[in-house]
Amino acid sequence: MAISVFDLFKIGIGPSSSHTVGPMRAARQFVARLEKDGLLTATRRVRSEMYGSLGATGKGHGSDTAVLLGLAGELPDMVDTDAVPDILATIRREKQLKLLGTQAIAFNEPDDLILHKRKTLPYHPNGMIFEAFDADGNSLSKRAYYSVGGGFVVDEAAIEAGFTPPGVTELKHQFNTAAELLALCKEQGKSISQIMLENELAWRSEQEVRRDLLTIWGVMQACVKRGCQREGTLPGGMKVKRRAADMYQKLLAAPEAALRDPLTVMDWVNLYALAVNEENAAGGRVVTAPTNGAAGIIPAVMHYYARFVPGASEDGIVRYLLTAGAIGILFKLNASISGAEVGCQGEVGSACSMAAGALAEVMGGTPEQVENAAEIGMEHNLGLTCDPVGGLVQVPCIERNAMASIKAINAARMALRGDGQHCVSLDRVIKTMRDTGRDMSTKYKETARGGLAINVIEVPVNVVEC
Repeated sequence: MAISVFDLFKIGIGPSSSHTVGPMRAARQFVARLEKDGLLTATRRVRSEMYGSLGATGKGHGSDTAVLLGLAGELPDMVDTDAVPDILATIRREKQLKLLGTQAIAFNEPDDLILHKRKTLPYHPNGMIFEAFDADGNSLSKRAYYSVGGGFVVDEAAIEAGFTPPGVTELKHQFNTAAELLALCKEQGKSISQIMLENELAWRSEQEVRRDLLTIWGVMQACVKRGCQREGTLPGGMKVKRRAADMYQKLLAAPEAALRDPLTVMDWVNLYALAVNEENAAGGRVVTAPTNGAAGIIPAVMHYYARFVPGASEDGIVRYLLTAGAIGILFKLNASISGAEVGCQGEVGSACSMAAGALAEVMGGTPEQVENAAEIGMEHNLGLTCDPVGGLVQVPCIERNAMASIKAINAARMALRGDGQHCVSLDRVIKTMRDTGRDMSTKYKETARGGLAINVIEVPVNVVEC
């Protein structure tokens, strides 16, 4: 399976890559297939059914609204996030939906958009079925899709074929494990980012790779900026207060603080992560990195590199993203980046590992030190559950990104103080993460049926201040 860095870093909207971005893409794929098969004009009704984690936490994660947007022809990287509330309000008020923006059909939400909280489909916890009907109620087309994490969407045919996507399958440097990647680096005398860049040339020119990665960086920067400007509370019943804007103003008001307290740098890193994940929770424009739930870690550590590491440059930003992508591919190939499949260790843990290894490279680390940093970042997130309170990507998700960002920086610094030799390999940690996720109870895997998700809401409302 050939995975590009741009498969891991995708521009989309919040609050969830698997629950929002994935269902939106799947819904659009379904109606685009109707058009391709000449069935769109005959369609008078579409029924959408969400299963597993999508059904259990779909409301809080925006799966229902994402499906409506996808059926209407919107794409996560193109939709005007400011216009989304009006688009949805119009659909619900008029009880009419225009497939791909052209074919008007009736829409009755209780019958046409169903979230099954206890039912699952066979191949993955994030399953969905779309079915189109003609004017007489006859089925025109019925297809199952799976959102497998990070915005990746596959249908049943792709599942049965082993997830192999169309297009390029042969890359210049084939690697499936960290050990194979390190062997390539040693054999050719190249860094991890150089190996990854040469693989990316299978899809794009070097100039295009650099341009598109810097575009990703630009979106990440814009996300942090917006998060530092917007106040108020986040959507959803929790009424979680946004903190980044207030924190930003306080840090600006005391620029000399770092002279007294070197750990002020940590406050800035926390701010970057909080800003991104508050924007994500509000349905804003973010980059899956590698998921929306963990979208703040990689950009927070990149901001740390760009603003606090001497000699930081655009070339370093490109190398950072390439290295992070290489590490992310190892998780995608050998375990999972889906919280619904392996818990939050697959989202926040993978992102922490990716950020740690990437930072180690741009700070001058050898491939062995990069692998060590990535291993440290993941090892100390093993067993992390996905237990979103109220089914919202807010508590503990937002703070969890800030904590993992600090952990990633520390992992890189620890690795750079060593020689790259260590007892536990990244491959062993990835296998352990996969095994731990397999053993983890379903209630701790993005279903909001265990952990904080049930213990916090059991506390009397007047005691809780989020």
